[in-house]
Amino acid sequence: MKRILILALMLTVAALAHAQDIAGDWKGALSAGASELHLVLHIAKAADGSLKATLDSVDQGANGIPVSSISLKDSKLNLGVEAVHGTYEGKVAEDGKTISGTWSQGTPLPLNFKRVVAPTKNVEPSDIDGAWMGTLDTGVAKLRVVFHIVNTNDGLVATLDSPDQGVSGMPTSSVTRDGASLKIEAQKIGGVFEGTIAADLSSIDGKWSQGGNTWPLVLKRATDKSPN
Repeated sequence: MKRILILALMLTVAALAHAQDIAGDWKGALSAGASELHLVLHIAKAADGSLKATLDSVDQGANGIPVSSISLKDSKLNLGVEAVHGTYEGKVAEDGKTISGTWSQGTPLPLNFKRVVAPTKNVEPSDIDGAWMGTLDTGVAKLRVVFHIVNTNDGLVATLDSPDQGVSGMPTSSVTRDGASLKIEAQKIGGVFEGTIAADLSSIDGKWSQGGNTWPLVLKRATDKSPN
């Protein structure tokens, strides 16, 4: 019985140690009224076990904002960012994949982070991985759109380019695939693409909805990921 109890204790300690390992990159979105700011938290662990971090505000083009103080105790994470007079209090999930908490910078706002999982060699590319380009004709203007789709450990993810508007690498909020049906949501701009993947995987015939309007949008594989 003692051996079983010791083993159970060792497993519990190992699980807690894994949950406390928060070194890496974390993505989150701060919603303030109608606007949404995408944040990336970079946490590094020094040889002595101490933590240091920086913060990126993607939509504001502010990268490497120094985190002046960081502490982690009993799964509770506290950050101080003196450069912007902000603080963060969060709780690391038991599986070490998410941090739920509150950002305070005058007004407290909910802010949840999700660990960024980069593609690994063990993840096979999906049959739609790559760049897909189409032209959106709104009747007022024609805008090129490029989706970059990548398969990761957490499933499909995508970023969005609008070359004619100077937008590149904008994160989308979700990518859902059901057989030949594909749905990509971009909550930041209130846009949704829904399409059907061709049997030969050469195109995705669909529609783009935004602001109460819907326009046809056909995507084709792009050989140049940065069209002129």
